Amino acid sequence: MSFDGLFIHYLKQELQSQLLNGRINKVYQLSDNELILIIRANGQNHKLLFSIHPVYARVQLTQEDYFYPPEPPMFCMVLRKHIEGGILRAIHQKGNDRILTFVIDAYNEIGDLAQKELIFEAMGRHSNLILREAETNRIIDCMKHIPPFQNQYRTLQPGAQYLFPPQQQKIPILEATLEDFKKFEGLQPLNKALVQSFEGVSPILAEEILKRANSHTAIGLYEATKRLIETLNTNLQPTITKTPQRDYYYLLPLESITGEAIHFSTISALLDRYYYQKNEQERIKQQTQDLEKFIRQELERQKNKLANLLLDLNKAERADEYRIYGDLLMANAYRIEKGRTSVAVQNFYQDDETVWIELDPTKDAIQNAQAYYQKYQKAKKAIHHLKRQIEKTKEEILYFETLQQQIESATLEDALEIRQELEDLGYLKKKKVIRKRKQERPKFEVYQIPGATFYVGKNNIQNDYLTFKWARRDDLWMHVKDMPGSHVIVQADQYTEEVIRTGAMLASFFSKGKDSSSVPVDYTLVRYVKKIPGAKLGFVTYTNQKTIYIDPDEEFIRSLKKQS
Repeated sequence: MSFDGLFIHYLKQELQSQLLNGRINKVYQLSDNELILIIRANGQNHKLLFSIHPVYARVQLTQEDYFYPPEPPMFCMVLRKHIEGGILRAIHQKGNDRILTFVIDAYNEIGDLAQKELIFEAMGRHSNLILREAETNRIIDCMKHIPPFQNQYRTLQPGAQYLFPPQQQKIPILEATLEDFKKFEGLQPLNKALVQSFEGVSPILAEEILKRANSHTAIGLYEATKRLIETLNTNLQPTITKTPQRDYYYLLPLESITGEAIHFSTISALLDRYYYQKNEQERIKQQTQDLEKFIRQELERQKNKLANLLLDLNKAERADEYRIYGDLLMANAYRIEKGRTSVAVQNFYQDDETVWIELDPTKDAIQNAQAYYQKYQKAKKAIHHLKRQIEKTKEEILYFETLQQQIESATLEDALEIRQELEDLGYLKKKKVIRKRKQERPKFEVYQIPGATFYVGKNNIQNDYLTFKWARRDDLWMHVKDMPGSHVIVQADQYTEEVIRTGAMLASFFSKGKDSSSVPVDYTLVRYVKKIPGAKLGFVTYTNQKTIYIDPDEEFIRSLKKQS
C-alpha cells in the first residue's frame, strides 16, 4: 500500500501545520468506516476525514462535499460528547508506524479540563479509530470493537486498557544507519527484505529505493534511501502515476513505475484526487447494499425473461406449420394407424416434399390433427401477447440498466432517491421510517464556467424535475445518444462551442459511456423534449437535435467549479 509509515510521517507534518490549536466544532460519522471532524484553525474551517476502510484506510484533510446522515451512530454521539469544543493540541506518530495520536484538550461533564486522545490505526482490515482518556489509558469507545475472545492480546472496547499493536522489531526508516542495512545484506528478494526490516517501508517504497540505488549493496541501498529522504525533506511533490492497469500515488514522482504523472500541492489534495468517488461508492455500497443487489438481480431476471420470451415467440411463429401438419394428417388419416410416433407424408403445400410429423401414439390420426390445430390457435393468440411482453421487458431492461448506471456515480442522497423511486413504483416495499420534512426540490449537481451554468441530474427523479420543472423552454438539454445517462440542462448567455463541449463532457461522464471514447451526445432546446406517455420518470423523446462526439475526461470534470 502507498499509505505507509513514511507517507504518514509527512502527512502528520501537513496536518500539524494546518490544524494545531484548532477547535473541534462538529463531528459527523458518514458510515461504519468514515468520520469527519470540522476543525476551526488559522481562521478557517477544515474537514479532517478518518477512514478505517480495509482497502482505503487513511486520514486526511478533504475539500470534497459529503452527505451527513441525519441520525448519528453511537460512536459519533460519544465523540460529540467528549471532544466537540475541544482543542487539538498535538499530533504524534508512533515511530514510523501507521499509527497517529491526536491529543485533544476538552472539558468533561463537571467542567474540568481532561485530555483525550483519538488514535488512528491504519492497519488494512484491522484499521481502527479509538478514543481514550490520556490520564487513565482507558478506552472510551472505538469505531470497531474487538472483544477478548476475538483477540486475547488486545481488547478494543469501552472500559478496556488501550494497548498499541504488537511491536514487529523493525527499525524506523528515518533512523536507519548503514549498519542497519548491512544486517540484511545478501537476503533475497531485496524488496521483501526492506519491507520486513524497516518500519515505515511499503512494497512500493521498497521498489523505489531499489530503482534509485546505484547498486544493491548495503551502502548502495542506504545512500539511495538517504537521498530519497533528503528529497522529501526539501522538495515534497505528492504525485499520482497513472498506468493502464491502475493508478499509484506517493510523496514524489515514482521512477520505478512508468506512466503519466499528476502533481499536487499537498498530500491531502492528492488523496482527495486518488480516492475521488472511490469512498463515496463504498459508502453507498455499505448503506444501500440491498438496493444495488436488487437492481442487479432484477436486471438479470428481466434479461432471462426476455430470452425465454424470444424462445416462446420463435415457437409461436411456427403457428402456420402446426396448421399445415393438421391439414396433412387429415388428408392422410385413412392410412395412419393408431400407435405410431411419427409419419412421413407428402406436403402438397411445398411441391410434395416429404415431411415427417411427430404423433402421439395414444391418439389416432384425426385426434393428432386436432391437437395440431389447437396448437395453431394457441400460438396465434400468443404472438400478440408475446410481442407486447417483449417490448415491456425491453423497457424494463433499459430502466434497470439506467438505474445501474445511475447508482455507479450516485451520492448517498442520489441513492436514497433511487430507493424512493423504486418504492413509489412498487418494486420495493416501503420502509416504515420517520421522514424529515421533504425537500422542496431534488438536490442535483451544479457546475459553472464563465457565462454558463450546468445542471446535472443523477437519477430519474432529478432528471424529470430538471427537464420539466426547473429548466426554461429555451435552455439547452443534453443527453448521451442511445444509452443510459444524466439529463444536463445548460443555461448560458450564448451557446458557444466551449459551452456545448462542457455540457457534452458532463453528459458523457455521467453516463454508461463514461469509460468509452468518442461518446455521442445529443443536444436540443428543452421545448423539443417531451415525456413518453405512460413511461417511467426520466424517459423522454426529443426532436431537432444535433450530435457532438466527446471523450469523457475525469480531470476536466474535477477542474470545473462546482456549486455546493
